Amino acid sequence: MTTQAQTILIVEDDPEISRLVADFMRREGFDVVCASDGAAMDESLRRLRPDIVILDLMLPGEDGLSICRRLRADDNIPILMLTAKSDEVDRVVGLEMGADDYLAKPFGPRELLARVRAILRRAGAAPAKSAVRRYAFDRFIVDMDTRSVELAESDVPALQLTSAEFDLLGCFVQRPRRVLSRDQILDWTRGRSAEPFDRTVDMLISRLRKKLDVASPGSNLITTVRNGGYLFTASVKQVS
Repeated sequence: MTTQAQTILIVEDDPEISRLVADFMRREGFDVVCASDGAAMDESLRRLRPDIVILDLMLPGEDGLSICRRLRADDNIPILMLTAKSDEVDRVVGLEMGADDYLAKPFGPRELLARVRAILRRAGAAPAKSAVRRYAFDRFIVDMDTRSVELAESDVPALQLTSAEFDLLGCFVQRPRRVLSRDQILDWTRGRSAEPFDRTVDMLISRLRKKLDVASPGSNLITTVRNGGYLFTASVKQVS
């Protein structure tokens, strides 16, 4: 029995980079669609829903940051952003806009493949059937199987999180009231794809805090521990 290939949408205006990445990913078993700008991407999205978008930061017309913000407002499709080596500020802003990860140019195809697989693994990880996978805290119920966050009030919409934000919240609810260092969080959420001095955690913490605070004002569920890391303050219980 064969499984359906996962689809990658590459949004890159450099035809050589686009071709090389597409050819490599196809050899690795992915279906690949290429778009040279935001308009071409929109046309592709009208025909298909990719499993992940590889999005270049510097594009003609609408830039990658604007496209990332727009995609994230409408969908939770995982986004891997490609940036120039020196654009640290843009990488930070990209994560704030909702990108799940970033990769600086120039990059090796194997590193790109590893990051794509890590993002897809986090987005669609299959949990153990016997484990309790639902956690309740404050006003929220986290379902690790469906990767959803509901609010106790039935008339309130579910909390919309990116794949990376959900992984971070899952890390916290399974280790509540425990100070977690950035390195521990990186290891539990990103594993081998993490890099030394990676600031992704700080960006994700900021984004997740804002979303939790909007849904539950004044809850202060994630606190910063000076020289320690982060603490999830809520009392968490497993629910069936």
